[in-house]
Amino acid sequence: MDLKALVQTVNQIAEEKGIESNKVFEAIEDALAAAYRKESGNRALVVRVKLEPKTGEVLFYQVKEVVDENSVRFVDEEVAAEATEAAETEEEKLPRYNPDRHLLIKEAEVLKSDAKVGDELTFPLVQEDDFGRIAAQTAKQVILQRLREAERDSIMAEFKDKEGTIVSGVVQRFERGNIYVDLGRTNGIMFANESIPGEHYRAGERLRFYVLAVQSETRIPGIILSRAHPRFVAKLFEMEIPEMAENIVEIKAIAREPGSRTKAAVASNVPEIDPVGSCVGQRGTRIMAISNELGQEKLDVVPWSEKPEDFIANSLNPAKVRSVEITDNREAKVLVADDQLSLAIGRGGQNVRLAAKLTGWKIDVRSEVRPEEKLEGGVAEVTEGKNNEAEEEGKEVKPEEKPVYHKPVADDDE
Repeated sequence: MDLKALVQTVNQIAEEKGIESNKVFEAIEDALAAAYRKESGNRALVVRVKLEPKTGEVLFYQVKEVVDENSVRFVDEEVAAEATEAAETEEEKLPRYNPDRHLLIKEAEVLKSDAKVGDELTFPLVQEDDFGRIAAQTAKQVILQRLREAERDSIMAEFKDKEGTIVSGVVQRFERGNIYVDLGRTNGIMFANESIPGEHYRAGERLRFYVLAVQSETRIPGIILSRAHPRFVAKLFEMEIPEMAENIVEIKAIAREPGSRTKAAVASNVPEIDPVGSCVGQRGTRIMAISNELGQEKLDVVPWSEKPEDFIANSLNPAKVRSVEITDNREAKVLVADDQLSLAIGRGGQNVRLAAKLTGWKIDVRSEVRPEEKLEGGVAEVTEGKNNEAEEEGKEVKPEEKPVYHKPVADDDE
């Protein structure tokens, strides 16, 4: 075997596939073993191959397992065993003794004094340098399969660490409303309900995506992407705001209606630092950069407070609240001036709706002049059964809490 050419080929494959070179050598050894077994015509033969990278020598071995009368059944006993087969259905059926795969303990002790049942003994096989066409084809298939598995494991390990983070990718193609994204070593998929409503995507466009989940059930790694998830906005804040990356400022709660508006409650761990000012930046440069990434989605950054009254009042920003009256069942009646009603409620009740999601409280906005009168669109509450982003966004989502997506079957060329 041309050792220099082999090592160069292995290193090239390992670099292209992003896998370790020893995995490629293992794939070659398994392929040679499969080819040898195919060439011999004995399917029961257990062959192991050792490829010496330093010398280029290939050694073939037959592997036999050490057994005794209690761990295998013998052919001569099968006739008698048929009479009691019904009684044995509840017991695990023992494997049939095969001299090509098994070695009795008394024979093994002759070769190795400390041999015991379950050990594996190897025996050199005749060197094989030239395989037939069918055996060579078998070897090729084994190599391709092992390389695909190694590459898949490598991709899974890489993206498992990126779950819950932001990655950059190029929009590749569209299929049934789903968007396939080129992430470099593999493709990700963003389902229609994970895209920002009203946002238009073009093939070849580079965008940022939130890695929502990494699934291993599919034929190729299922990298599930999102641009509509509230954590996508939270991660953008961490990327654009140094104080947040340094844990000086943190997002305590976030509520989002993708493509329209997001509210984020922030707090500072250092009294001298203004959390809202840090997020907005000088002349709004920081918040504008995040808004541009989200297609001009409106962003409201409000100060977080441990006092529910203050937090609820802040959550209705930009409206100015006169008073907040809270009850034990997480309901709050908010009174504002007449000229602030439209701001407090928002178009279609959006502002008060997001404020309820942000705080986790049912909010009832009313006029301070007519406090007994309920206003249309002025009442919002957190819907039961849905995740309260105000409570969940500051935490990492546990794997069992993540939605399970079923990736469509990929095309052959993927």
